[in-house]
Amino acid sequence: MASSMRIGGLASGMDIDTIVSDLMKAERVPLDKLTQKKQYLEWQRDDFREINKMMLSLDTMIFEDLILSDTYNQKTVSISDSNEVAIKNVSSASDFSGTINVKKLATAAMIVKSNTGVTDSSKKISDIFSNLAIPHEITVQAIKKDGTLDDGFKISFNPVEETLESLIAKINEQTGVTMFFDTKTGGLSVSAKNTGDVAGTDEIVLSGDLFTKLGLDTATKTAGVNAEFTYNGITTTRSSNTFTINGFEISLKNANNKDVTFSSTADVDKITEKIVKFVDEYNKLIEKLNTELNEKKYRDYQPLTSEQKEAMEEKEIELWEEKARSGTLRNDSALSSALNKMRTDFYSPISGISGLSQLAEIGITTTANYMDGGKLTIDEKKLKEAIANDPNAVRQLFAKEGTETGDKGIARRLRDTLKSTMDTIEQKAGKATSVNTTFSLGRNLDSIEDQIDRFQERLIQIEDRYWRQFTAMEKAIQQANTQSAYITQQFSM
Repeated sequence: MASSMRIGGLASGMDIDTIVSDLMKAERVPLDKLTQKKQYLEWQRDDFREINKMMLSLDTMIFEDLILSDTYNQKTVSISDSNEVAIKNVSSASDFSGTINVKKLATAAMIVKSNTGVTDSSKKISDIFSNLAIPHEITVQAIKKDGTLDDGFKISFNPVEETLESLIAKINEQTGVTMFFDTKTGGLSVSAKNTGDVAGTDEIVLSGDLFTKLGLDTATKTAGVNAEFTYNGITTTRSSNTFTINGFEISLKNANNKDVTFSSTADVDKITEKIVKFVDEYNKLIEKLNTELNEKKYRDYQPLTSEQKEAMEEKEIELWEEKARSGTLRNDSALSSALNKMRTDFYSPISGISGLSQLAEIGITTTANYMDGGKLTIDEKKLKEAIANDPNAVRQLFAKEGTETGDKGIARRLRDTLKSTMDTIEQKAGKATSVNTTFSLGRNLDSIEDQIDRFQERLIQIEDRYWRQFTAMEKAIQQANTQSAYITQQFSM
């Protein structure tokens, strides 16, 4: 919309710019209120999202540290001679003990050709052996980790384009063997990546004319050997020196035919550390929720407009907005409900469980100060005693599965409450990637933005009207002045 010509007080001597500016300040008051309301809703949205971020972080910690069995399977293993064997827990929920005597260590099969007659592995294979088929194919079979022979890896190549060096690199990358060519002696070795003996056949099987020309069919072969040991009175074998028995991993180091005893106990300190970390994070969330729900709302402190900020110092703006933003989530029903539900989750006994059924039994209770709003405190001595006595019972207390809330462990109940609350908050405030139309505060923000746009268009029209009126006044005064000057001139003749 084009503005009319504006005349700024030349005839009247009035400061029309200032007058119109002051008039527009009054007209702009409703717009300022809309802008302030928009700012407040944006603060509220961001504060909700901060709560959701904390809840998501706690939810992830609960899953990783309190529900997954790895937390409670941590063991301290005592070994009578750690130079002979190494033992660590992998998945055993129960303590274990025993005696192991190592007779033989597992070794890998090997093929060695001391001199292949080749002096330069960087040459094209066709320059080394001129009568190979194009394309040429080789097959490499080798022992697998489970002690059986694999189905074989086929490698097809063009001898005119491939060097022996580049082919060896492919063999090492794609197959179950490691091949080494010695440029000084022309020697070539092939060793299995996995140890052990494949019953009834070789552990390395090479097929293809190239291997024959390299002399590997007549090379020195050393068979793989299985590890042999006695475990709790039973003599047995494994294809590898590292293997798992009953959920714990044994690594054989030496074969000295020596009895080595071992035993495990729950790693109380590490399990305790995980639970203490959870309680600390839970308490941070409880403190945040209580702060937000009880934070005072200062109704006399509205968000500042851009003009107001221009008239204030930076520190004044900071102090003002601290009060203006206070209380955005005060008495919010979703947060109040979550707080009450979490307290219930912690203190309702778990049904269908033997042994432990409440957190108080492992030394976790609420603080004595009611002003803490439901924060937890830990008697670490009692917690450690419970873990040492029965880590599985502690795990069940937190992680027991169930179809009904009363059947579920504390951690699973809490995750359900957190998820429900996060969903409710997301419906209100969305998340960083959400479009405004998908959550309620966003829809309100869009509505206010539309009102702001319409009001700004209206203000342009109002300002233009004021200028038309003052311009008309100036023209009238100018015309009156011209007429007055003419009459005065006539009388003075």
